Amino acid sequence: MSELPQGDMKLVSPPLTASEARAWFSQKSRKQVDKLTTAREAVEKFVRDGDYVGIGGFGHVRVPMSLIFEVVRQKRRNLKVAGHTACHDLDFMLAGGCVAHVDVAYSFGHELRPIRTKVGDRLIKDGKLSTQEWSNASFSWRYKAAAMGVSFIPVKVMLGTDTFKYSGAKTVRCPFTGDLYCALPALYPDVVLMHVNRADKYGNCQIEGISIADKDIARAGRRVIVSAEEIIDNSEIRANPDRTMIPYFCVDAVVHQPYGSHPCEMPGSYWFDEEIIAEYLKATQTAEATAAYIKKYVYDVKDFNHYLELVGGKEKMKRLEKIERFEEMPPYPW
Repeated sequence: MSELPQGDMKLVSPPLTASEARAWFSQKSRKQVDKLTTAREAVEKFVRDGDYVGIGGFGHVRVPMSLIFEVVRQKRRNLKVAGHTACHDLDFMLAGGCVAHVDVAYSFGHELRPIRTKVGDRLIKDGKLSTQEWSNASFSWRYKAAAMGVSFIPVKVMLGTDTFKYSGAKTVRCPFTGDLYCALPALYPDVVLMHVNRADKYGNCQIEGISIADKDIARAGRRVIVSAEEIIDNSEIRANPDRTMIPYFCVDAVVHQPYGSHPCEMPGSYWFDEEIIAEYLKATQTAEATAAYIKKYVYDVKDFNHYLELVGGKEKMKRLEKIERFEEMPPYPW
């Protein structure tokens, strides 16, 4: 397969070869052991400075905010992040000073909201953040390649675009037909952070609603931390095996955290907390206000449960649970 023109950027996370990937994942235990732990302990053990981080969910939907909260709280630094959407999840880590590079498919912003975050803009202007472009579809296929155990996958996206030019992708010709393809390198994050609806103590996970690319992300990550709204008994997993999106042997740590996606949405459970999102976006307009926000909601609280109490506690969460349709949302607090 001949190699043709390629993007101008150098990969910050070069793919493993098929044999390297198999060697790594063969070390992961297949024993069903109790993996329940706290967010603090999971991040201390599995997230290291300089890691490449993959994030489950999408945009403001089912993102692992309690785990991201802990990454910021523990002041992890120089992380590289797959910015599949680059919304509140990634932006919060940028605001916490954790990220040095973003492979980005979506400019820093918050869909539906009229105020644009300024955190990423400031970091890029100050030379503290580098970026590389990829498309949303390319991220999903890069994870797919990793989950398949291959070092790249040929697709038709990005060809003829500036996204290709500013990426680390290459073009190849099919050895059977001569067709031109974009060759996307497999993406194997050092650590994956993910939030799900339900999990058992071993790490078998169930997801309500669209799963995005999470099935492949969990299989691509070298280490995977899962937070869950609910911890269920393994007998319930065995009674409904078709509902297990992520099997236990992919998962390294399980954290029980109700409302773990707040202030973002959890399909089937609760809606966005627009008051807190608005407060955050307004704070990001200046570096000083951003630092004050992070201090108030991360450094000055004991843990994520303490944060939930600070933003309104059970009364607020119950209100968010009652919203079932967009039309039922309260007016935006802008």
